[in-house]
Amino acid sequence: MARTDRHSMWTAFRCLPLQAQLGLAALALSGAVLIFLNPAGVQHLQSAEEREGRYFAFDTTPHARGTVEVSRSRYQAVLESDQRSMFAIPGLLFIGAAYAVLTAGELRRADRVSVPS
Repeated sequence: MARTDRHSMWTAFRCLPLQAQLGLAALALSGAVLIFLNPAGVQHLQSAEEREGRYFAFDTTPHARGTVEVSRSRYQAVLESDQRSMFAIPGLLFIGAAYAVLTAGELRRADRVSVPS
């Protein structure tokens, strides 16, 4: 796999069964959507926390960075957004690893078929 170029990898991916191709594509698309889809109102908030019964989040707005107090509903929205990205990013990395393993296997299978014994 270290000696293959992108074209060979793409060709090997296209030789995979259709279900494997569609599965990897669907997982990659859903992971990308989860990363870039942010609920309205929490674009600049992250790292939600609860202290002494009050809810806080870190505001990343330019020229207004710092910890701000937020409502409970906004706190939960920020918490869900943080968790969503926490699961989506490793998921995309696993999809990349699955792509590499499946295409490497397909390349190895193609090499065995093309080399006469």
